[in-house]
Amino acid sequence: MNNLIRAVLLSCALSAPIVAFAQTADHALTRADVRADLVRVEQAGYRPISNDPNYPDDIQAAEAKVAAQQAQSAAAPSVAAKRTDAQSLASLDEHPLYDHH
Repeated sequence: MNNLIRAVLLSCALSAPIVAFAQTADHALTRADVRADLVRVEQAGYRPISNDPNYPDDIQAAEAKVAAQQAQSAAAPSVAAKRTDAQSLASLDEHPLYDHH
């Protein structure tokens, strides 16, 4: 029984740093990141004022617009990317894999 208590205490002591580490972000936000995010939200229609009765709703609507714009721009490949893909496929046709045999 005494060994069981030691094992539990030891496992708790060893897992505490892991839990604390798991709560950290991938990278820290810089002031520039926060300002850029604020500019994007303001461009989407959010106007920060001190006595706004619609505070949570308007910021959430602006963030939803920003997220939709980012998803749309990420989903649509650029024309240059399409051209590069087509050029790489064409270059594969010019040089067959077993041409040297």
